[in-house]
Amino acid sequence: MRDLRGKVAFVTGGSSGIGLGIVKVLAGEGMRVAFTYRREAHLEEALGFFRSRPDLQVHPVKLDVVDRDACARAADETERKLGPVQLLVNNAGVGVHGLIEHATYEDWDWVLGVNLGGVVNGLMTFLPRMITSGLEGHIVNVSSIGGIAALGSVGIYTASKFAVVGLTEALRTDMIGRKIGVSVYCPGPVKSHIAESGSGRPASLSRTGYSTPELEKGAPPAAMLLHSMDAVVAAGYVLRGIRANALYILSHPEFREVLAARHAALLAAVPDEPIDAARADSIRWILSNPVYDRGA
Repeated sequence: MRDLRGKVAFVTGGSSGIGLGIVKVLAGEGMRVAFTYRREAHLEEALGFFRSRPDLQVHPVKLDVVDRDACARAADETERKLGPVQLLVNNAGVGVHGLIEHATYEDWDWVLGVNLGGVVNGLMTFLPRMITSGLEGHIVNVSSIGGIAALGSVGIYTASKFAVVGLTEALRTDMIGRKIGVSVYCPGPVKSHIAESGSGRPASLSRTGYSTPELEKGAPPAAMLLHSMDAVVAAGYVLRGIRANALYILSHPEFREVLAARHAALLAAVPDEPIDAARADSIRWILSNPVYDRGA
């Protein structure tokens, strides 16, 4: 989807961080952008930017992405106010940092509920509408560099983000030959408020294994936060990925070597044995995928 002007976008978690950067960039391209928020302070921060730029068309929608009924209402509101959604960006995310052994079930339920469940809810809400409209469209699911390499003690977050990558690859496969492009964005560190995400955690999932000072010592160093990529710069990579209909959107070249090492480790683990021809013929349908080798 190369021509974005006048089209409608829906961005979850769009009031701060990467999401707000994406909203700014898409609105600057002439899109009408609905974005979701949960915290009033973040909303005011976002609207403070857009009030001085009345030519940019944005519409905030208060939404918890784990609430499926609310997702449907948000879609209805967006269509009434702006028109049919042609670009969906599933960005809302949360995180906890620490060893898996310290996790509670509530930690798992909260992170998976938002990071994976929120993407599922976005797709279930908007994908049928986008297909029915017959219009050209695009979907971006925001994962993380931690969705393609397990880096640091963030096991729950990594599990959720790996799932988003696999889900996106499968969705891209489903959309072959259709009018809807699909991308997954896997950024490294970007300036955001994700460290504050626990403040919006529901009371029913408040019991955590990551709240003691001893565990917090393993949190990301201040230098990483200081040198994180600007959110608008990061959003520029997303914009280019949408226009190119890229399956994978990466923005941080610092991770090239670790990704190459992971890829090499996977290939090295494949048994160095002759292929069983009969077995290969029986599973031919899952031995290749054009989204990998032909960019379908």
